[in-house]
Amino acid sequence: MPEVLLLRAASSILRTVFLNRCLPGGPGCVGKLSLNLQYQQGVRPNVRSSSLTTGQTLSKESLSHGLELSAPKKAKDAGLDYPEEALWTTQADGRVRLRMDPSCPQLPYTVHRMFYEALDKYGDLGALGFKRQDKWEHISYCQYYQIARRAAKGFLKLGLERAHSVAILGFNSPEWFFSAVGTVFAGGIVTGIYTTSSPEACQYIAHDCRANVIVVDTQKQLEKILKIWKNLPHLKAVVIYQEPPPKKMANVYTMEEFMELGQEVPEEVLDAIINAQQPNQCCVLVYTSGTTGNPKGVMLSQDNITWTARYGSQAGDIQPAEVQQEVVVSYLPLSHIAAQIYDLWTGIQWGAQVCFAESDALKGSLVNTLREVEPTSHMGVPRVWEKIMERIQEVAAQSGFIRRKVLLWAMSVTLEQNLSCPSSNLKPFTARLADYLVLAKVRQVLGFAKCQKNFYGAAPMTAETQRFFLGLNIRLYAGYGLSETTGPHFMSSPYNYRLYSSGKVVPGCRVKLVNEDAEGVGEICLWGRTIFMGYLNMEDKTCEAIDSEGWLHTGDTGRLDADGFLYITGRLKELIITAGGENIPPLPIEEAVKMELPIISNAMLIGDQRKFLSMLLTLKCTLDQDTSEPTDNLTEQAVEFCQRVGSRASTVSEIVGQRDEAVYQAIEEGIQRVNTNAVARPYHIQKWAILERDFSISGGELGPTMKLKRLTVLEKYKDIIDSFYQEQKK
Repeated sequence: MPEVLLLRAASSILRTVFLNRCLPGGPGCVGKLSLNLQYQQGVRPNVRSSSLTTGQTLSKESLSHGLELSAPKKAKDAGLDYPEEALWTTQADGRVRLRMDPSCPQLPYTVHRMFYEALDKYGDLGALGFKRQDKWEHISYCQYYQIARRAAKGFLKLGLERAHSVAILGFNSPEWFFSAVGTVFAGGIVTGIYTTSSPEACQYIAHDCRANVIVVDTQKQLEKILKIWKNLPHLKAVVIYQEPPPKKMANVYTMEEFMELGQEVPEEVLDAIINAQQPNQCCVLVYTSGTTGNPKGVMLSQDNITWTARYGSQAGDIQPAEVQQEVVVSYLPLSHIAAQIYDLWTGIQWGAQVCFAESDALKGSLVNTLREVEPTSHMGVPRVWEKIMERIQEVAAQSGFIRRKVLLWAMSVTLEQNLSCPSSNLKPFTARLADYLVLAKVRQVLGFAKCQKNFYGAAPMTAETQRFFLGLNIRLYAGYGLSETTGPHFMSSPYNYRLYSSGKVVPGCRVKLVNEDAEGVGEICLWGRTIFMGYLNMEDKTCEAIDSEGWLHTGDTGRLDADGFLYITGRLKELIITAGGENIPPLPIEEAVKMELPIISNAMLIGDQRKFLSMLLTLKCTLDQDTSEPTDNLTEQAVEFCQRVGSRASTVSEIVGQRDEAVYQAIEEGIQRVNTNAVARPYHIQKWAILERDFSISGGELGPTMKLKRLTVLEKYKDIIDSFYQEQKK
């Protein structure tokens, strides 16, 4: 009895706090909560009610429902080992045994609990920032939670079944977040689909994940779904949020209509569903980009999400809002685990303010958003950082002689300091002067004036890019992981940094290298709470990835130094085994060529089952501002290279079409220098060709996160590759 009375008292106190904070007219929320999506003008104070949340009142009873799920259910979420379960499953409604570790014994809990506990600390703070009619508007965590609950009820009304999916096909937005969190609250599984996906790719994923509802942002995406709907037996409805449908259609709802549907579902129904959830159940599906065959559905549990959101981000020195509210810009595809865990789930865990970029962010508007928002931490895939670097180089090349020389001096001084004393806060006068007079202004123009942590992941980054940003006093912190590890399993941070490494293992996780060679390079195997549940409906693939002891075999190769820093050396499947039996990792050679020849954009080594190595090259070119497609025009850096070697070329076609003698000779000499530094003759590049167009997503050579799709390149340029070896036979 005393325990019951204590729980009732605690619940009453919490309810009072919650209602004071979140009820219309309470100090935490300006205006009344609703989902009127006719966006109105606004200004940008620190926290302001947005037009997403002004209009229709929610009742006290509705607002208090989330509260009643708190303290009494804590013990239920805290099941430890689930010993009756296996370490993996391939069923959407399956459960797994969690990989508990004494070094990090956090009790498992659900996404709802993570969000609910965040409300107590961060309810008044701005959670989501977005632009409407050129004005920034904000939604508090309190409002965010209530909108997510309404979305959950909307999905239930549309017929979302347990362990079925809501697929989201749209650019990053508050609606993406509401839909994702609402799906989990409603007992469904969030499944992101890349906006660049074809109708056929959408059909494969939506069918595989048994999507009951698909949320889209534009008519263009709606058209894809309408084409394939007849082939999707589980699909019951589509919700569109950025544009209205072209005409009234059965089972197609605007976001406003969808949210109204949720009003018909009693709060008690949603509460019961939330109550029944367990941390070892699937709540997120991330589909691999499918560089070989059909994409695989990576099943992530509620514990995968909540544990990684806490400990993975802590390893990257992400701060809780009590210390400093992190501000981040969301622009990378949320269908990829890196962006989803960083923007969506970690934001909730620590009370970050997530501001959404415009949909054309990667076509040039990202820098404008960064300048307006001034993030405290930022993440980009390597290609994003490379494009920023190339843009700075272009602007510098067009600047006056004195300005350019001053920038080069400042970067040179700073790079030398950062390389020689990477962990020292005591910088010499010249380095401090260079930063104050020059580099601080560059960072401000980029929008990084307040940015303390800059991350990258998802693909390897060139040494050239890392050194360039070190010269700007911008350290790029690497993380290493996969969709199968819920994102980060290794992290770098201001306190855990070593140039070119991927950081140290996240506390509570484990790593081992198997089949190490004489240099200590082996396959990276991982274990911990980050490890996925299994591949949906793919038992054979799951058994290939997870061994009998629960270790994930990544297929990546790397080495660990004496201090535990990880260095990625390549991928087992990408390892080139020549006809002579030599095992050659392509990445170091490709990297060396790009370092030696600054005109080269992409380099791909070839030689599997061949008598010698050859290489395909592309040249650095500008991107079309509207389409982000590679153009024929060389970048300023590439033009400079041409001029330096005695060529007047300014386009790719001039060099390739006319086989520019000066450029071809310079590239040959650069490759010979790389060969000179090779460990043995089988590592020499004997033939190469320059392609007429740079690699791109639309061309099929790059995946959504700019990873090189080697098998696609081999097939697409088969004739050129074959010609290398046919000539050898003559």
